Amino acid sequence: MWRRARPRAGILTVGVGGGRVTGVTDPAPPVPPSPPVPPGAEASRGPLAGLRVLELAALGPAPHAAMILADLGADVVRVERPPGRGLALGPEGGPDGVRDQVLRSRRSVAADLKAPGGLEVARRLADRADVLIEGLRPGVLERLGLGPQECLARNPRLVFARVTGWGQEGPWARDVGHDLSYLSVTGVLHALGRAGQAPVPPLNLVADYGGGSMLCVVGVLAALLERGISGRGQVIDVAMVDGVGLLAQLQWSLRGSGGWSDERGSNLLDGGAPFYDVYPCADGGWVAVAALEPHFYADLLHGLGLAGEPLPAQHDRAGWPQLRRRFAAVLATRPRDVWVERFRGTQACVTPVLSFAEAPSHEHAAARGAHVTLDGVVQAAPAPRFSRTPAPPPRPPRPPGADPAAEIWPSPA
Repeated sequence: MWRRARPRAGILTVGVGGGRVTGVTDPAPPVPPSPPVPPGAEASRGPLAGLRVLELAALGPAPHAAMILADLGADVVRVERPPGRGLALGPEGGPDGVRDQVLRSRRSVAADLKAPGGLEVARRLADRADVLIEGLRPGVLERLGLGPQECLARNPRLVFARVTGWGQEGPWARDVGHDLSYLSVTGVLHALGRAGQAPVPPLNLVADYGGGSMLCVVGVLAALLERGISGRGQVIDVAMVDGVGLLAQLQWSLRGSGGWSDERGSNLLDGGAPFYDVYPCADGGWVAVAALEPHFYADLLHGLGLAGEPLPAQHDRAGWPQLRRRFAAVLATRPRDVWVERFRGTQACVTPVLSFAEAPSHEHAAARGAHVTLDGVVQAAPAPRFSRTPAPPPRPPRPPGADPAAEIWPSPA
């Protein structure tokens, strides 16, 4: 179990998986290391090594949050539901049987939570876990007898993270939805898109992942830190509608000061400004222009060969249409990569708009090792980067139910 032991003599002592990590001045004798991780889990490394996370199978942000914790070394065990239920985006739902790569780096057990035997498997794992992550609608786990009240009564140190679109309370809490549903009521979807055109769905990155999984990870880590002080777990209500609101805090602030309009495509950061937008090039490629600061804007004009032209001032909104036409006309005269080379080493903030196919080969991504290949699938490498406790290499997703539940986190003899 991942725990913080009682501090002694002002020295923070953190317990991980049966061992201890103490300050270098702590005179306590070393504690024997934890026993080897069972086959299928491999050696646990990274900053969250020893943290036990139980993930109840769901779609969207819950498995993504579990993936991030697993990437950082947590021992994540996913309880798979019986096949044939829910949206077919699961482990075997891809082309040619390719597994869902969001499910990488964890173990997998099969358990039908509606059957007594499967429910007991989940309860036993929850008894031994540090964290439980679930993404079911409010009330589902309570009806099964696996809700937070039951789990924390058996394991008071458990951090119970509940990730939903609408949250655990409110008139819409039990309604169904997807990323776009939750995003639509926050004001953010209305702001995305071109002036006079329909709002544009931003993939499922904003509500599912920005407002859901990333907020879940923050909540889990904060609750674990607090548990080190109180010794007690707690329930985390992660609502995507709340998380999206936090992501949009700058827009709320600008709106409050009169610096943001609800008119789509008319603001500084929504494509309304001609110096913060994307433009097509001669070869059909695109470049992104983000020359916000005056000296960046000066470099942009110089690189476009427009420094000597009598153009409207940068922040003269009445002149923005003229600037946009001029920028578009010039950028359309050369291929994308020619412009990228022309602006290399400047502060104009002109960059190529790359496809998923192109992105891994970009020189910066390649130099940083930003992508890995698992099961023949190119994907993002674990992040962020840690100096002393780097994340372990990610492991391919396990087949659903590949790991015997009895061998996972066995009770001490």
